[in-house]
Amino acid sequence: MKLAMAEIIHRAPVCSTFSVCSMFRPASMLQLKPASRITCCLTEQKPQTFSLSEPESGTTSLPFKVRKNALELIAPATPTPRELKLLSDIDDQEGFRELNGKILLYPKNSKMGKTNPASVIRDALAKVLVYYYPLAGRIKEGPTRKLMVDCTGEGVVFVEAEASVSLENLGIILHPPFPCLEEFVYDFDGHEGTIDSPLVHFQVTRLLCGGFVVTFGINHTMCDGQGIAQFLMALTEMAQGALAPSIKPVWQRELLYARNPPCVTYPHPEYDQLGDTKHKNVTTDEMTQKSFFFGPREMKALRRFVPETFQSCTTFEVLTACLWRCRTIALQQNLKEVTRLMMFVNARAKFRPRIPTGYYGNCIVMPCAISTIGDLCNKPLGYALRLVMKAKASVTEEYVRSTADLMSIKGRPQYTTSSTYIVSDHTRFRFHKLNFGWGEPIYAGRPIDDIQFPGVYSDYMFSTNNNGESGIEVIIGLPIPSMEKFVKELNIMLK
Repeated sequence: MKLAMAEIIHRAPVCSTFSVCSMFRPASMLQLKPASRITCCLTEQKPQTFSLSEPESGTTSLPFKVRKNALELIAPATPTPRELKLLSDIDDQEGFRELNGKILLYPKNSKMGKTNPASVIRDALAKVLVYYYPLAGRIKEGPTRKLMVDCTGEGVVFVEAEASVSLENLGIILHPPFPCLEEFVYDFDGHEGTIDSPLVHFQVTRLLCGGFVVTFGINHTMCDGQGIAQFLMALTEMAQGALAPSIKPVWQRELLYARNPPCVTYPHPEYDQLGDTKHKNVTTDEMTQKSFFFGPREMKALRRFVPETFQSCTTFEVLTACLWRCRTIALQQNLKEVTRLMMFVNARAKFRPRIPTGYYGNCIVMPCAISTIGDLCNKPLGYALRLVMKAKASVTEEYVRSTADLMSIKGRPQYTTSSTYIVSDHTRFRFHKLNFGWGEPIYAGRPIDDIQFPGVYSDYMFSTNNNGESGIEVIIGLPIPSMEKFVKELNIMLK
């Protein structure tokens, strides 16, 4: 099978009218190309390979309008405690002071009749916020940049919208990156910071076909991926009539406070501030992004390159080593320079006793693998795989404590993105199981590449291909010439 995916080009100017190939946001200066068609062959035994071919003309450019209602603030349905709660020293680091967002696409369900999904989700939000009331508050910053949440009950942002378009109009097959995303996200100008701003944003957009789109953003200082998934699962339970969440939320951020006195016991290159001009983010005047699907056949092909001594490695480890290596080869940088691979690792199970079930704060760290570009490009996959496995295995309870202490000592620094590729595995968070009563979404995950740091991050998201096979969807952002090289290198491994 050859797969031609949608791509986004990073350039100006801003469009004044919206279509399926319009802008994400004016500030982002992103312009969309139409989604590509999928072409298949009948060789089921072979893994999928990828193509950069252009789509057939006229497959997606359909203008449409979106009518957005006024912004609402949804407060908890009943009174909640007014108190000031400190965040942990993992929560309040600089790199988490932003919204963490996803998009959920739902088809029509005739059993729901004319029920308005926006009304159902709005009412469920008010109910679930009684249990997750800190999310309805506002973040304050104290001495040494320490963050705390003032549980004011002011509420979360909610926008209801209608679009004159159907799911089918958004592309031949619903895989990221998604066209015209800005119309499904409210313009949160003035509401998207961390300090004194709403911590949760929702927009529910009803479509002509009877389906709907849910976009949301939750401030990363309040929840990590598992915490967000827990909150959203509780929301869907309330939407379907539950009186209380099946998993009770646990605050207990004191579990991850820095020690007194703080003591950094591990090296943390993930927070090195690289001022050297040789180390730059992957940004150019013209970026492109594509999504890639890795199912059982693709992973079987990649495992052919795994040395016998590493046969116990996980799918995450093999895929991460492959993408890091192919991406580095594609960028064609100075072979003597250094490249970093960082991964978000959920550390809940590393603690003794374990972090309580229901804890929805950040319990993640970012271990770092480091290599010269020359070694990574010229040595076999087993070299990259060994580095990935070693970095992942380095995470212990003490590693997390050391990270919290570093935050306290160093003023809560930003993790490095320079000469770095960062991956995060969201496949276990079950976003694809979020059911508000209309059934499961046909897509759930990151909608496009990261805007602030294009080409740096990749989320691993659960997905299915056009044959119904389950697998992992990954968005890769690269300069256009590098993307061509990346696809070539990846296809060599998949043949």
